[in-house]
Amino acid sequence: MVESTESESRKLLGRLREAMAGDNPGQARLDKITHLIADSIGTQVCSVYLFRDDDTLELCASEGLNVESVHQTRMRIGEGLVGRVAKFGKVINTPDAPNAKGFRYMPETGEERFSSFLGVPIQRLGEMLGVLVVQSNDAREFSSDAVYALEVVAMVIAEMTELGAFVGEGAALSPLHQQAVLLSGTAAQEGAAEGHVWLHEPRVLVTNPFADDPEREQVRLCEAVEHLRMGVDKMLEISQNGDKEQLEVLEAYRMFANSKGWMRRMEEDIARGLSAEAAVEKEQSQARARLSQAQDAYLRERLSDLDDLSNRLLRILTGQGAETGADLPEDPILVARNIGPAELLEYGRNLKGIVLEEGSVGSHAAIVARALAIPLVVNAKRISTEALNGDHIMVDGEQGVVHLRPDDTVVGAFRDKIAMLAQAQQRYASIRDKPAITLDGQKINLVMNAGLMADLPSLENSGAEGVGLFRTELQFLVRNQMPRRSELVALYKRVLDAAHGKRVVFRTLDIGSDKVLPYMKPNDEPNPALGWRAIRVGLDKPGIMRMQLQALMRAADGRPLTVMFPFVAQAEEYRAARDEVTKTLERERILGHALPESLEIGAMLETPSLAFAPQKFFDDVGFVSVGGNDLKQFFFAADRENERVRKRYDSLNVSFLSLIEQIVERCAISGTPLSFCGEDAGRPIEAVCLAAMGMHTLSMRPASIGPVKSLLMRVNLADLRRVIFASRHRGDQSVREAVMRYLREI
Repeated sequence: MVESTESESRKLLGRLREAMAGDNPGQARLDKITHLIADSIGTQVCSVYLFRDDDTLELCASEGLNVESVHQTRMRIGEGLVGRVAKFGKVINTPDAPNAKGFRYMPETGEERFSSFLGVPIQRLGEMLGVLVVQSNDAREFSSDAVYALEVVAMVIAEMTELGAFVGEGAALSPLHQQAVLLSGTAAQEGAAEGHVWLHEPRVLVTNPFADDPEREQVRLCEAVEHLRMGVDKMLEISQNGDKEQLEVLEAYRMFANSKGWMRRMEEDIARGLSAEAAVEKEQSQARARLSQAQDAYLRERLSDLDDLSNRLLRILTGQGAETGADLPEDPILVARNIGPAELLEYGRNLKGIVLEEGSVGSHAAIVARALAIPLVVNAKRISTEALNGDHIMVDGEQGVVHLRPDDTVVGAFRDKIAMLAQAQQRYASIRDKPAITLDGQKINLVMNAGLMADLPSLENSGAEGVGLFRTELQFLVRNQMPRRSELVALYKRVLDAAHGKRVVFRTLDIGSDKVLPYMKPNDEPNPALGWRAIRVGLDKPGIMRMQLQALMRAADGRPLTVMFPFVAQAEEYRAARDEVTKTLERERILGHALPESLEIGAMLETPSLAFAPQKFFDDVGFVSVGGNDLKQFFFAADRENERVRKRYDSLNVSFLSLIEQIVERCAISGTPLSFCGEDAGRPIEAVCLAAMGMHTLSMRPASIGPVKSLLMRVNLADLRRVIFASRHRGDQSVREAVMRYLREI
């Protein structure tokens, strides 16, 4: 039998369209497809394997293998030749399958008679859906035309699977986007929310992958690409005076948009029977597979450029997603692969919750979500492909769990949880204006973290006694160019005005590590968390530090001012930064600006090294704020962005509490004010333990103040301290169990 030529592949697509057009059920359609592929390519076997879950492939249809094996034969990803195609997303074409690497004999299929094997991945935009296989008796390597024909058919099967064309028996043929799905991610902002999905970038569905009129499809493609190129050129023209990084991205866009190879491959796909939309998506999927495997980081980064351009082109061709001003639902839960802080701020408090497929607990989006007090789950794999606009969704920001299209049982339990949280909030509201005084009469100061003007109303609503940390970097992160000093003055002035005389601790610019300014050239550092960041950047770029200090002093306009330097690793860094404050203060006096009524200058203790600094440092520093998030990750050598290790070490570990105790004692000797800032300050159990160790000022998210205050008011810190010391004396690794026993008894 002669193998498929270009015209044969087009004939195959034509026959495939006929198979799709009928009213046959999903299984019958798949059976018909495997038959016509085997017949067209001249093989004894054609089989379709689809994923029944994340790790298991199921034989869903076959021409030539034993009928009894359909929906019975399963294999793990990476198992056998089929599993290897699925795992690596690459074609396997071999004339001698039994001796090929990874071959596994499946006796129930009767495939031992077949020597040749050609397997291609069924995938859509990087999402692996299954594997399409042909096998034959004779030992032959299939031609490039046959490989191409099978790739095109696999792409069409992927599209039709997405559209629900193959719903039938077996878990792998259950309807997509209709079943209840439970997704586990990482909790990045506490809270629970129920609503309906709002996709940040809705997926473009290709409803007709076949070319009814190839010449017309070529014209449509050319017109759409020209429209795309004109749009990119217009963006470049507008951005000529913009920053260099943005221009480089747009230049990369133009390079892709004008790529002759990209255009040629799409035109060839149309000539072989695909519609213009299907040709764009086929090239996008294959480029995704190529670039995602690239070793070069630059090439991998260009993947997002190609995705964006392809999606723009698909929207031009289909008209889908053209109405960017579409109204949000009343209860929107934002779903996205990832999102920048500026885009998230545009949505503002309209959102009930956020679910991201990527991201991290320390990402810019997470910082903004916390500022807006919106429940957030990150690392929810497959959410952007599983969810459709309008889907019912429930987000548990405490457990890091997402319920998509939940059943009635889950809905009932989740609504009970939301009701319980609401009752707790009412209880916290009743103690909002009361001081946090423990049963043994110790007053604990509870202050809040902030970073946006949107945070400031929480100062009154939460009962916070002040702002223990105002992150100044957010104003630098959400724009494409360095903010002007006058803009910073206006912002800081509004912050102080909104505080109504309560103390606000301004942390100077904390960039680097996971917070990279879009208009500063990124540094390729092997370990950014331990690299050029925070105060190190400020001391090396004194112009930026001076501008920010001037803005803070002018915003104070004769009022008290509190400034804190982040990530101080040794006393000399603090002294150098303090000298910059002194010089800036003198310049402001010479210029005739009103000076702050008082000026406190403090340091964040986020590195173990500063805990062991000479006592003179503690004598000299105005105040110390322990940055618990960074201090813990460096103390335990456990990256807080690494899910494998970040929860491995307990904050109530006796060694970490001993370090806290030492810091408390050293500050007490010098009479230096001390506070603790970080996630642990907002967790009631950890918070009362920190208070028992001597941390009498805790800075946390506004939403955490009520729960922390409620527990503090029911605890005797002297008794709790004895429980902690007894646990440590026994040699316990963590005091958590002993503390929990004590708290259950009160």
